[in-house]
Amino acid sequence: MSSRGLFADMRRAGFGVGVSRAKLVKAMLEILRQLPVGTSRLKDTVAAHLGMLGQMTPTRELNAAWNEAKRKAARQYPDKFMLDGRNVLHWNDGSVTILDRKISAANFKKLNELAQIDGSTVNQLVSKMIKVYQKATS
Repeated sequence: MSSRGLFADMRRAGFGVGVSRAKLVKAMLEILRQLPVGTSRLKDTVAAHLGMLGQMTPTRELNAAWNEAKRKAARQYPDKFMLDGRNVLHWNDGSVTILDRKISAANFKKLNELAQIDGSTVNQLVSKMIKVYQKATS
């Protein structure tokens, strides 16, 4: 196994990968398409399957290619993949359902006002509301 630091030193010395981002995205899509359903940590798995190409590519380029690959995967294979509201790639196996992606400006303002009165953040306030709702329905 080789270390990523060695490849970083090689890149600094002028030895680059010589592969465009489009080809990197295409390779990522091909790997994603072949993964068994339910594979966790998709980005790490895809990067590991890229082999030498993944190790020689700078992290910045790898991240940019991953962002493009996950959008294309969700668009080209909607039966296998889906993006949630935070642009995280998930398996489309029915375990994740996205009901509402956006909150209206008026409701967001109301939540901020309530959080300020309560002395907490909006995230903490929503967590409290969910707990109260779950207790009331169970």
